[in-house]
Amino acid sequence: MGKEIERKFLVTGDQFKKPAKGIFCRQGYLCFENENAFRVRIIGDNAFLTIKSKSNGISRLEFEYEIPFNDAVEMLTKLCNKQIEKLRYTIEFEGFIWEVDEFLGKNKGLVIAEIELESEDQFFKKPSWIGKEVSYDIRFQNSQLAINPYENWK
Repeated sequence: MGKEIERKFLVTGDQFKKPAKGIFCRQGYLCFENENAFRVRIIGDNAFLTIKSKSNGISRLEFEYEIPFNDAVEMLTKLCNKQIEKLRYTIEFEGFIWEVDEFLGKNKGLVIAEIELESEDQFFKKPSWIGKEVSYDIRFQNSQLAINPYENWK
């Protein structure tokens, strides 16, 4: 069983881009059922099928499987009418990996940093570009941004 423990924060400024380079990511949702999400993602040259359960605080079940790239392209093209695009930056800071998503398209202007933890109470230091925590605000989940984009509620 896979478990994801993740905290999310808004990002202030663009200092996170130095020296990181963003990788294009496109993801679409095959199905939402009982707040579970079934997602197809292409990031760089890799493709994945992911199943995420409803969040329980900052924790949820997550199962992710690499799939053939061409299958992912076809699924995104033919089966996923709810999609998001973003640039993903991976930044190491104080022994942790931060993933910063700079959203594109209808979510342009939104930048979110995520950190995965081993326990809900694990201590970590925040980089200077970390702003308000949004871990408990469902609107900032990628699946929700695909349904109700940032441009609709900012």
